[in-house]
Amino acid sequence: MSKIPLVHPLLAACALAASAGTPLPTLDGKPPLVVAHRGAGGYLPEETYEAYVCAIDLGADVIEPDLIMTKDHVLIARHDPNLAISTNVASLPRFADRKRTRNVDGEIQEGWFAADFTLAEIRTLGGIVTDPERSKAMDGKCRLVTFQEIIDLAKSRSTAKRKIWIYPESKNPTYNRELGLPLEDSIVATLQRAGWNRRDAPVFVQSFEPSSLKYMRAHGLKTQVIQLIGANDIDLRTGKLIYKVPDDRPYDWTRAGDTTRTFEAMTTPAGLAEIATYADGIGPWKLFLIPLKAKLDSTGNPVDLNHDGKISDADGFQMAPTTLVADAHKAGLAVHPYTFRNEKRRIPADFHGDPKAELKSFFRIGVDAVFTDFADTAISARREWLAEMGVRTPR
Repeated sequence: MSKIPLVHPLLAACALAASAGTPLPTLDGKPPLVVAHRGAGGYLPEETYEAYVCAIDLGADVIEPDLIMTKDHVLIARHDPNLAISTNVASLPRFADRKRTRNVDGEIQEGWFAADFTLAEIRTLGGIVTDPERSKAMDGKCRLVTFQEIIDLAKSRSTAKRKIWIYPESKNPTYNRELGLPLEDSIVATLQRAGWNRRDAPVFVQSFEPSSLKYMRAHGLKTQVIQLIGANDIDLRTGKLIYKVPDDRPYDWTRAGDTTRTFEAMTTPAGLAEIATYADGIGPWKLFLIPLKAKLDSTGNPVDLNHDGKISDADGFQMAPTTLVADAHKAGLAVHPYTFRNEKRRIPADFHGDPKAELKSFFRIGVDAVFTDFADTAISARREWLAEMGVRTPR
């Protein structure tokens, strides 16, 4: 089981700077950012206060919350509106009568939903680990957190030498809007009250739904904006990405009747040009940038290289990088791929279970940030890659 590693005290305070004579392949020529995906989800229940504190202690440049809305219109950090997925709500008898079935972006789900809970009730829940390979020792012991508390944490832990950025996502915005709990105005208002609704604020705002980002832009959002781009899976026989309803396109496209395009349309030069009219970058699933393909057996099926009885990323080898990074940079867009994790089943066969080697392969093609559940691993990989590039960094 994973244990929270000790971090050298200077690591969290270090400020990376490329030497003037060393060209880096990022859009702005600066070292790529390390984004703590849902906090330190590799070590603690995701999107909890403790996970965000841990991520900062591990050296993350940016902490990332997904935002949904409570019954009393408070923005909280949860990846899923269905609280059964990442909290201990199902084990609490006092909430047994809240169980119900809802349609979440075209998927029928049964569980307990944030829209049926007040913030005071949310405070009584604890986060749980969602990955079966990770330690569940802290399940129920880490508290759920509001967007405002995340801003307050980032501010309190920022110093003159190290600024902690935040990277909020408007999560399931169409779903929340149709419940009468729209996210966008509250996100903009919260940033405005915090003094962080500025172009130079340490903030990226992201969403999978273009209409959510466009709405916020039209209603006063001044921070940097990132368009997320997803796919369902990859066919390891061919290296082609797979798109399946209802996650094959932004859900606002589906609701608007635009059912001919998938997320793939966003990755074309024309799609990137459209994104550049309202956003500053893209956040694609990492396999859009470097696909994987497996060795095939005599029947044309992927070979189970690690003999674990399953076919996973660990049975695939990296193909040649696509042109997406170069195309996005040409359009003036940063590229922030997701999500890098340390579990061996998630690491391509090229790297023999070494997550730093995988990260460095993406740094080499010029990504501007990486989303990771293990910020310390990404920080270490970045330092090693920068050393390869001749860039000296503080230790």
